[in-house]
Amino acid sequence: MKDKFEKRHIEIADSLEIKQAQESLGKRDDPEAQRLLRFLNMPDLSRDKTSPLNELVNRILGIERFTDFDEIKVPEIVGAYESFDLFNFPKDHPARSKSDTYYVDDEKILRTHTTIMWRYWLMQSEVKEKIKAKESIGALSYGKVYRKDEIDRNHMNIFHQMDGWYLSPKEKEVITADDLKEVLTEIAQIIFGKEIKYRFNKDEFPYTDPSIEMEIEVDGRWVEVLGSGIVKPIVLKNFGVDPDIYNGWAFGFGLERLAIISMQLPDIRLLWSDDPRIKKQLRLGNTYVPVSKYPPITRDISFVVQKDFVPNNYFDLIRDLGGDLVEEVRLIDSYENAEKFGADKISYTYRIIYRSNDRTLLSEEVDKIQDEIYKQTAIQFNAELR
Repeated sequence: MKDKFEKRHIEIADSLEIKQAQESLGKRDDPEAQRLLRFLNMPDLSRDKTSPLNELVNRILGIERFTDFDEIKVPEIVGAYESFDLFNFPKDHPARSKSDTYYVDDEKILRTHTTIMWRYWLMQSEVKEKIKAKESIGALSYGKVYRKDEIDRNHMNIFHQMDGWYLSPKEKEVITADDLKEVLTEIAQIIFGKEIKYRFNKDEFPYTDPSIEMEIEVDGRWVEVLGSGIVKPIVLKNFGVDPDIYNGWAFGFGLERLAIISMQLPDIRLLWSDDPRIKKQLRLGNTYVPVSKYPPITRDISFVVQKDFVPNNYFDLIRDLGGDLVEEVRLIDSYENAEKFGADKISYTYRIIYRSNDRTLLSEEVDKIQDEIYKQTAIQFNAELR
């Protein structure tokens, strides 16, 4: 059995180094810096009492096994070394690349996971004392995370995650995969009900082994919702915990996916809506009924660029200019023609689908956005428009 310990609410202030990194963004006038500042200033829906993401968090915090876990809020600008190296990410892992992660500078990033809370929590003097005394300890963290991603109705580059982990001396308990399954089952049932059908599969994470994912049945199909694993000894060691003495489990998952499934939401953008007709429906377990299906407006854009073109960076440009009016961006065509374009260039055609969730768009307003996308595509990507 785990020790009982007093629950604490911990908020880690930005260090001087992180404050300086954010201040440097404010002094820059390039599109990337402006973009990152805008992301950081967006609200944290997991702490917005009117959001179903906050409702999700509170349900999970209310699970009995978590009643005495510390809750820790950590910075949104963090070190790349702390985010990747300490967590055993290989040097060539895609998450490290600038096509997947938002870099503030060469050493600082917008956090890609709330799992980074491990580092901050283990730096707390009270936690160090408990480890020294060989006590069992646990913590939870949640909030916004940032990853470059495609644009469609199920993905955003800014989303919310929740993480938890628990450490215990091996002399008190040896943690196994069955413990992981028990934790995930409790989380799934508190969200979707006791009757939810679920199954477990093996998974892989850089910092846990074995790792397990949970799938639930939704309308006859299986959907991945939760992930967890036994913390790797090398990772415990990286964080200053003796793996010969301690073992532990950890979980982490995106809150949006759970909310979308619970309410059958057709579009992730609805979670950010201020339309009262939409917001009043956003309650877990309540099946969402569209207020209206407004028609889409579709525009295509074709251009030739260097082969080192990064699509995720281009999606950021479209988000910058189109905001939440952009429902989806599809790659329609790509091809190479050395004689026509040159050996180091490639042609792309993207289809941008514009649709508002609360009103009918006008062609004129979409054309204005599209014209600016054309202009900035040429400027920012040195593209030849076709």
